[in-house]
Amino acid sequence: MNVTIVDYNSGNISSVINSFKEVAKGKVNIEVTSDLNQIKSSDKVVLPGQGSFKSCVDALNKISGLVDTLNEFAINNKKPLLGICVGLQMFANIGYEETETKGLGWVSGKVSKINNQHGKFKLPHIGWNQINIVKESKIFKGIENNSHMYFVHSYEFIPEDKSVISATTEYSSIIACSVEKENIYGTQFHPEKSDKSGLKMIDNFLKL
Repeated sequence: MNVTIVDYNSGNISSVINSFKEVAKGKVNIEVTSDLNQIKSSDKVVLPGQGSFKSCVDALNKISGLVDTLNEFAINNKKPLLGICVGLQMFANIGYEETETKGLGWVSGKVSKINNQHGKFKLPHIGWNQINIVKESKIFKGIENNSHMYFVHSYEFIPEDKSVISATTEYSSIIACSVEKENIYGTQFHPEKSDKSGLKMIDNFLKL
């Protein structure tokens, strides 16, 4: 099986690469590339994202044909794709970080700044926080509810259809921290930085 981590210059993704390789233990081939043919021929794709919504969308669009290839992979061919952090946020129709920016439009919704209640809550939301698993999901198999995951973000994805939310976390309000729509999975937290629970989630994704 071939799993591709999309490298589109979205910041440092070494921890993502290392964690996936650690979990794969050589039984799954992990490629890190922006090569369109490699992505097309993959069994699964991981879309990481660090930085702002706009910078990640711009970086995706700079690589000719990449967005079309990802659309073909996830929407047309319905192959498993996992978005991490801003990788999840880009599923939205639109984001409001820096300036209004169009997203991939895979999961209807918007990305807005977390309401920190006039400074009562610090932004970014950074560190360990509990997740509440709200619907059965293959990527949470064997992970206990209220497990702690690692977060670093100031913006949140607000999906129009709440049924796509698979887990939430509480920070100033209830935040969607994991979504699932058919073959498309996304986490606001960083599984690669979330110790055993995060590695278990990566293992679950590789076993889909």
